[in-house]
Amino acid sequence: RAVAGTGELLGRAGRTGVLWLALLTLFALLARQTFGLTTDGSPLGEIGELLDSSPTVGFRAALGPTLGYGLLWLLGLLLIALLVSRRTPLPPGLLRFHTAVRPAAHATAVLLLAYVVLGLGAGLVTAATQGHAARTLAVLLLGLPNLAWLALTVGFGGAWRGVAEGPFGLPVPQLLDQVLRGPGGSTVDVASLAQRDSRAWWLVVSAAVALLGTGVLAAVRSPRRVRPWQHAVHLAAALGLATLTVCLLAGVQARFGLSLLGLGDVSGLGGRVELTPHLWRTTGLAVLWGAVAGFLGALLARPLRHPGPA
Repeated sequence: RAVAGTGELLGRAGRTGVLWLALLTLFALLARQTFGLTTDGSPLGEIGELLDSSPTVGFRAALGPTLGYGLLWLLGLLLIALLVSRRTPLPPGLLRFHTAVRPAAHATAVLLLAYVVLGLGAGLVTAATQGHAARTLAVLLLGLPNLAWLALTVGFGGAWRGVAEGPFGLPVPQLLDQVLRGPGGSTVDVASLAQRDSRAWWLVVSAAVALLGTGVLAAVRSPRRVRPWQHAVHLAAALGLATLTVCLLAGVQARFGLSLLGLGDVSGLGGRVELTPHLWRTTGLAVLWGAVAGFLGALLARPLRHPGPA
């Protein structure tokens, strides 16, 4: 059925939220671990030999923020699911937005998930063929989907500001780490990556192909009466909002240091990592690419589009 009352949808969301918070509480209570650091050839190793001890690092989840942010995250995912689904019923007042919103939202969600899958596949191939499998798997565990969506935004011309300082390695590909460790901070875009590895230009090719496919998918899921310029508007809005969300969620700001015998940070062993978007440049280019991909996708999808009215 196409129509459901607002109360019914809120009831579904409430039941899902209760179950989610219960499971999240369990995981937060179990999420704690302490393990030793590898110190070969670093100042930490010399300090450890001097004190006849080895440094350790640990983590534990903060229960309150975990549940609070976890609930906000779930509500955001439920909203996205409502936007991208063809079969989820809507309240009567929202039915008129079905054709304008859902095809473009669904295609954009598929684009983001496809980039995560591609990033995962590339990482597994790298781990299997290039050595350093443990390090590569750590990048996949800690870096996806942030790195995948960073590749997407950089591919269509976006840029990020970044800096990395300190003696510790980062859970990112070596090329990105090199760019971030430039003097005084760096701009991460295709040009700066290509200066160190010309294969970075393939990010532009993959983004263009993926965005064109997104436009075709959005058009195929829409009725024939939707015109190409309307597809352009719909996909431009969807991709712009998705990119804005990615920029706000995928940034990194971290500072770290070593406390020795409770005497505060040890000089030379601290550092910081920052990666923040050029928000307006990246979002503006996403809107432009979305409009072009939506228009071209509508033209290419004419032989494939659904013949019916919905």
